[in-house]
Amino acid sequence: MKKLSLEILLIILFVIFTTGISFSQTAFNDYKKASFKTNDIFNKKEDSLKNEFEKKGLQWPAKYVYIRSFKYDAQLEVWVKSDLKEQYKLFKTYRVCMQSGTMGPKRFQGDYQVPEGFYYINEFNPNSNYHLSLGLNYPNASDRILSDSLRPGGDIYIHGSCVSIGCIPLTDDQIEELYIIASYAKANGQDFIPVHVFPVKYNVKKSLEYLNTTTKKNLQLQQFALQLREAFDKFEERKQVPVFLVNKKGQYLFD
Repeated sequence: MKKLSLEILLIILFVIFTTGISFSQTAFNDYKKASFKTNDIFNKKEDSLKNEFEKKGLQWPAKYVYIRSFKYDAQLEVWVKSDLKEQYKLFKTYRVCMQSGTMGPKRFQGDYQVPEGFYYINEFNPNSNYHLSLGLNYPNASDRILSDSLRPGGDIYIHGSCVSIGCIPLTDDQIEELYIIASYAKANGQDFIPVHVFPVKYNVKKSLEYLNTTTKKNLQLQQFALQLREAFDKFEERKQVPVFLVNKKGQYLFD
């Protein structure tokens, strides 16, 4: 049996982590007390978040979080659950308050594109220039194959301050909520919180028509959008984060 490459091993580890298996436990207080600012934010917001969860029949805090963002629709959805075997339930949809770039993935530094694809949160930054920020692991395994090999770009975040040159911006109030929710999930052992970024909501007629129109003359973008749609459809059917691998061509392959 041939030895797996380091890249494949990393992908397998990512799949394991995004399905909820955890190998470490981070103290929640590390996030809450990271700075005076975050401590104040947690004290101010946590009770109201807990009440919102209870009103929607959700257990606080969520042990598992899944984030979906839709570029054309300018939405960011927060899905949660308290047990690995449960289906995810929608907690809230935030309005992405500013956009940059066009349809299609990010492929090089300075293109102002918001990435499209499957990522996870790899950084909690309480001292961000944009209030608070959650880093995404762009470029991922697919991006490293398909993007510019020397200058693929980076520093992609979900953040506050409502400005964007390729990130996913929210209002300060919204990023505070998301930061707390994600911090609890991380502290409870969800080391890799998945963030999937889609060009459109595929089940919205107007959005799908816009995607079809803008990619009409670009077969490569059409094929890429279809790969992403497979993940969208699988989640809509099962309410579980789909498992995927990346092949040598940079294509996403699903179970």
